[in-house]
Amino acid sequence: MNRHRGFTLVELLVALLILSLLALMSWRGLGAVLDTREHVLAETRKWQAVSAFCSRFERDLAMASPRPVRSAGGESPAWVGRAPGQAAPRLELSRFASPEGMDSPRRIAYQLNDSRQIELWLWSGLDATPGERPARYPVLDDVETLELDYLDQNLTWVSTWPASPESPAMPRAVRLQLVLGSGERILRLFAVDA
Repeated sequence: MNRHRGFTLVELLVALLILSLLALMSWRGLGAVLDTREHVLAETRKWQAVSAFCSRFERDLAMASPRPVRSAGGESPAWVGRAPGQAAPRLELSRFASPEGMDSPRRIAYQLNDSRQIELWLWSGLDATPGERPARYPVLDDVETLELDYLDQNLTWVSTWPASPESPAMPRAVRLQLVLGSGERILRLFAVDA
């Protein structure tokens, strides 16, 4: 008599158990890889945004102009750095046109808003027209604090500009300190070409 040999029920159950364990380990490994990928993408986007902001800020400082602003109320300094906690922008300055000709000379400002975004304020030109409100654009999200200090002619860091009535139109350098929502502290120094 010919006996057909096959798998027993116990052997099949053991094989299914081993396959299910392998599938579970593969699933968890794939989940860990996908979670890591999402984390890396989020970090990359965050640091790209910080880098783009710092590049924009540096470009604006490189094109800073010592020209004061004329308005209906009189003349304002070319560069105004305010202490934190005021409703007005932290930094307001006059800027030349870009060398590429893509931008016109105008007044710009940077401010940290209530939504924890650094905003770029753009006026239509250098001199303020009565009742003109600047266009506001968020340039960096999730910022806890924005601190700006200015290097005066005596090589002293001051928190407001102009530091005194004898101060030149623009500081020698700007120290930018950011604290991001994720806790990182960023410190950058920018020379001002005056």
